[in-house]
Amino acid sequence: MKKLTLFVLIIAAACMTLSCEGLLDVQPVDKLTPDSYFKNENELQLYSNRFYNNILPGGTTLYKEVGDNLIWTPLADEVSGQREVPETGGAWTFTSLRQVNFFLEHLGNCKDQAAVRKYRGIAKFFRAWFYFDKVKHFGDVPWIDHVPTSDDPVLYKARDSREVVMTNIFKDLDDALEDLSKTKNQKDVYRVGWWTVQALKSRIGLFEGTFRKYHGIDGWEKYLDYSIEASEAFVLGGGGFSLMSSYRDMFTKKDACKEYILARDYDKTINLQNSLYSTFNSPGQGRCGFTRKFINTYLNADGTRFQTRAGWETMEFKDEVQGRDPRLKQTIRTDLGLNFNNCITGYQPLKYIADDAMNIASQAYNDLPLIRLAEIYLNYAEAKAERGTLTQEDLDNSLNKLRDRALMDHLVMADANANPDPYLSSPATGYVNVTGANKGVILEIRRERNIELVLESQLRYYDIMRWKEGQILCQKFEGIYIPASKLNKAYDVDGDSIADICVYNTAAAPSQGAVTYIQLSADGITLSAADGKSGNLVLFGYLIRKWDENRDYYYPIPREDVILTDGVVAQNPGW
Repeated sequence: MKKLTLFVLIIAAACMTLSCEGLLDVQPVDKLTPDSYFKNENELQLYSNRFYNNILPGGTTLYKEVGDNLIWTPLADEVSGQREVPETGGAWTFTSLRQVNFFLEHLGNCKDQAAVRKYRGIAKFFRAWFYFDKVKHFGDVPWIDHVPTSDDPVLYKARDSREVVMTNIFKDLDDALEDLSKTKNQKDVYRVGWWTVQALKSRIGLFEGTFRKYHGIDGWEKYLDYSIEASEAFVLGGGGFSLMSSYRDMFTKKDACKEYILARDYDKTINLQNSLYSTFNSPGQGRCGFTRKFINTYLNADGTRFQTRAGWETMEFKDEVQGRDPRLKQTIRTDLGLNFNNCITGYQPLKYIADDAMNIASQAYNDLPLIRLAEIYLNYAEAKAERGTLTQEDLDNSLNKLRDRALMDHLVMADANANPDPYLSSPATGYVNVTGANKGVILEIRRERNIELVLESQLRYYDIMRWKEGQILCQKFEGIYIPASKLNKAYDVDGDSIADICVYNTAAAPSQGAVTYIQLSADGITLSAADGKSGNLVLFGYLIRKWDENRDYYYPIPREDVILTDGVVAQNPGW
């Protein structure tokens, strides 16, 4: 977060003996001890800065998705079906939790009660975030709310039930809201405050409510109610947050905008930069690109479905990107020249990529969202739709504000429910588990969520998990359409009169000049038509991707942790 890297280095050097290992040892008299620290607000802030770096997502996880929208080489293990039980490590680590609990146990050293309340609320926010991440990965996990000694039985306890953990998560969130109540009129997008806690409560409530609903676990209604209540505070205008007027400009600005509720700060002056530009514009980063299926979900500019256009299945790139939801051209490159060396599918990400020197090479320093207002609007609409209480007024106060910004017609609930989109409900391209009177509007909310929040904090993968739609990860991965007349020839894909690629099926590459050459089969790519001479680029068609409905919604527990507890920590089913 803002200059937190420097703070963390300072406090780490000053308080080395406050590490996890040191807690079990007698403190040397010439070192800083827990009892001599945490005496004032400055010390509380310095220690808590590490939570922002260690618990919140960072790096490419902020914008490089795992799922069905974006693919790169090699495929992520979750998508390829190659996950295995690790020996140790993975996400089954609790170091950050120990740091939070240690902090909470020593807050009493500070006599400034206002500071104690503030940082207790911040610590409980981070403990809730930490455990939310663990539940998403593993389901049941051991709830630990103190720092164990070396002989503490809690070190070998079994996993607590999902209900126990979730109950404690929401207690932490409610405690944090109470402790941070005096920050309701304060806004710092780089630090946790009352509104940040509300936003996390909105996210977790929606996740848990829909996960339980689609996975057949009791109690889903109350979690959707938690999400609705937390989201409504934003929908009614609380916090002073508002939508940016431009979707694209929001992500390319140097500093976080008024729509961001929590963001990571990047600052060139202290050499704190992200790798956005190199990730999406370098062949060494996996040549990531969007899939044709994702592009097909963008509506036409007049609000109709793309699949209503004549010849949509065989439409070439230069034609399919015209007359669509304006966010399409703000999310992929359409008129800057396509570079297939950097993008395996032809649909190259543009979101976050600025037009100026800020994004030269690896020098990107635009701030990145962790939570923003648009997500809260979508959480509200989805939670109410799943709960069965959604109205047209609710849509107009939330999701349709995003449609207004995109210059798109409003979503009309009655129309959507009367005519659910076949493309979004097809086993080949959509969701198979949506049923009931609100099926149509739920599908449309999912469309809007996917388009609006693409490439943001791995939201898509866990959306698929909570909707129990893992089969989506086995749907075809396809790129742009190649007509038979362009096979073995230099092909101007985007219509700028400059050839981009040559897709060929001959033994040797044709001599077609300075273009990217793609050899069918040899590059692991084929064309979708039966004769293999035209169609969409088919990627990873040789790989048999599998999804085990009884296993793959959770990650495996490391083998070492199961063994060390003599099986008290039980392995997840199927692993």
